[in-house]
Amino acid sequence: MIGGVPTHLNLLFGSELARRFELVQFQVGSDDRGESRLGLLARLITSPFRLMAAIARTGADIVHVNTSLSPKAYWRDLMYVLAAKLCGARVVYQIHGGAVSLLWRRALRATLQWPDVIVVLAQSEFEEMRELVPDQNIALVPNAIDCEPLLQQGDGGRSADTPLKVVHIGRLLKTKGVYEMVEGLALARQQGVAASLVIAGDGPELCGLQKAVDQLGLAEHVTFAGPAFGERKARLLGEADVLLLPTYHSEGLPYALLEGMAAGLAPIVTRVAAIPDVVTEGVHGLFVPGRDPQAIAQALAALAVDRARLVRMAAACRERVAASYSIERLADDFTMLYHKLERKSWAPSRAG
Repeated sequence: MIGGVPTHLNLLFGSELARRFELVQFQVGSDDRGESRLGLLARLITSPFRLMAAIARTGADIVHVNTSLSPKAYWRDLMYVLAAKLCGARVVYQIHGGAVSLLWRRALRATLQWPDVIVVLAQSEFEEMRELVPDQNIALVPNAIDCEPLLQQGDGGRSADTPLKVVHIGRLLKTKGVYEMVEGLALARQQGVAASLVIAGDGPELCGLQKAVDQLGLAEHVTFAGPAFGERKARLLGEADVLLLPTYHSEGLPYALLEGMAAGLAPIVTRVAAIPDVVTEGVHGLFVPGRDPQAIAQALAALAVDRARLVRMAAACRERVAASYSIERLADDFTMLYHKLERKSWAPSRAG
């Protein structure tokens, strides 16, 4: 699966923002590089200097750093913030998930003063940053997607006499609640709920999850579809009724949530990071506590018996994403932010 930051960058480079500004990508992650440990160390040491050379060569006025508050990403990307500031560039520091609690608070408070503006994805993160660094410029800019291909998808098989079609899309990590997900499906089926699950994705828990499915007797009701992209992903979403994302990992605003809602799926989700900003309980979908298979089973049962409710939720989900989470809105938000930095006219505000 493509991670959140690469997805974000692909969207920005394909949006109107790339036509309003000259965007140049400087890759700092190790994805698909096939490096040895020695090569990785050499790159980490030299990379900030190469960024400084790139800023000098291109005359970049703004450096947009996409990072997270995981220890690895935070300490690595701090050097890029420092390098950009030493070159006189203004820095946009966008945080994609992670948690303040994972880092040394005093160091975090000091270094978060370095960027010119901090961008967060969730209202809860905005309030947390405002409390941590009250004098810093904070902007709330939620993720967005290209809605149009997904809005054209059908409404799945919502006939009351057909099994409830559930889909999960994402990297298969334990903290995404993937084991609770299949346990919840097993409990729901034991209670007489006719439901099937498609799992689209790959990751370190794939083999363990496949074993769990076999042990729970779900082999006929769970399909492992592998990584899904583009039209294939849109088709999988279009064939489903419910999106299941019981994550307890702070990951900002999952693209799978926005894509599923745009395709008309009712989400069963947890109250993590930006998810409550998007989903209203009972209007768009249902919330469950983290690590709670029984709650997942109850949510599946509730939606399985009320297909008319699913249809109403589908319409509300499409409307929600189209109105507030389109790529056009994202491009406009960053256009305004970049112009403020160019004019050095940013004024701290509690508004997102």
